[in-house]
Amino acid sequence: MAKKERSLRKELANRKYKIPNRLYYWTYHFLMAGIIAKKYRPRIVVKDSISDCDGPCFLIWNHLSRLDHAFVMQAAYPRPINIVAGYSEFFRSHLHTVFKMMNIIPKKIFTNDMLSLRGMNSIIRQGGCVAFSPEGMSSIYGTNQPIVPGTGRFLKHFRIPVYFLFLKGSYLTSTKVCLDERYGRVEGELSLLLSTEDLDRMTEEEIDNKINEACHFDDYEWTKKERIKWKHKTGMCTALTDMGYRCPRCGAELQLMNDPDEIRCKVCGNGFTVNDYYDMVPLDDSCVVPESLSKWVAWEREIAIKEIREDPEYSFTANVTLGDMPDDHYMKNYATTEPCGRGRFTVDHKGVHYKGTRHGKDWSFDMPYELVYSLVIMTSTAKFGLYVDGEFYEFMPDIPCVGKILVLTEEMHRLHVNEWKNFPWNDYMYKQD
Repeated sequence: MAKKERSLRKELANRKYKIPNRLYYWTYHFLMAGIIAKKYRPRIVVKDSISDCDGPCFLIWNHLSRLDHAFVMQAAYPRPINIVAGYSEFFRSHLHTVFKMMNIIPKKIFTNDMLSLRGMNSIIRQGGCVAFSPEGMSSIYGTNQPIVPGTGRFLKHFRIPVYFLFLKGSYLTSTKVCLDERYGRVEGELSLLLSTEDLDRMTEEEIDNKINEACHFDDYEWTKKERIKWKHKTGMCTALTDMGYRCPRCGAELQLMNDPDEIRCKVCGNGFTVNDYYDMVPLDDSCVVPESLSKWVAWEREIAIKEIREDPEYSFTANVTLGDMPDDHYMKNYATTEPCGRGRFTVDHKGVHYKGTRHGKDWSFDMPYELVYSLVIMTSTAKFGLYVDGEFYEFMPDIPCVGKILVLTEEMHRLHVNEWKNFPWNDYMYKQD
């Protein structure tokens, strides 16, 4: 008899979720909060404990980095929680076992995912606590992102208390431009954000606005004010040009030379370094530098908004390597996908497009902005992902242009659909001459 082929997708689809076993939970907490989180000196203040909530509840947080789960665990303990994590993470060999033991719930990021909804609903019916990030994924450049559309409607449907952990410093500890971890300071405060009565009286839009305002934060502004010194192994400039793609002085795009200790423009010679306090320091008095990566990207976004609105034929194309996830084995060596093709990825006014190969055959797709409003960046800004017909794919450009593709995708969506709106405090970006 032929051996039955394994399907990780079917196994995950059939998984049942329970409140974590107390012994497993204690062990996981010991590892996450007692050993891993301790290295980063977190200062967690609990104003309102979720242990005081007799029934089911949600715990949400401003998702700054992949280390947040350790800080969330520390804030929640001793009450067991079921954390929601990205669906694609469940196919990585170093995560799948602990994810199964801890009954972590998968979510296909930026999609309407019934599998995730069933898992969360099951835990709530058991009287448990579901912890998730309303932003959908961790911060890309140190600031919060608008929450996923429909969050207010989702919370009103369940009508259970919503607790909020407000984190500071977690992004700078583990940025998405550099995978090496850095040591400075992390702070957090846990409090009740929305009671059942609040959910009943507030509109969906009011709930969304309250969460966006609660998450409003810039790690770079915080560390600048606090003057926190950060210890690091690699240079502080590592991979900054994945997101900062435009020269702050001459405006040239994709012309910045980047090594771990210095960034310099090939066109005009403008350049800077970054010190242990995340200050951007010009190489000489003639150089023009941004205040921070977050301010740099905000400036690039303003220019992108103007360019795409002035040019109805605007498009940008990059040569990319395509990656997808296997179904019969877990990915090793911290991989997020496995290479399976080559092609060209394009952003234009009609949507995002890929044309190339997949597993040796011609393959392409066209996604309108009704279906895509941002990109999934799992661990590194060297690549980005999308769910196409329910399957996760990653794209690794030949040149560091993920920041440009990300901004263009988001602002094309806002121009043509605008379901995923920018923040009110960013309205100035759209009021251009």
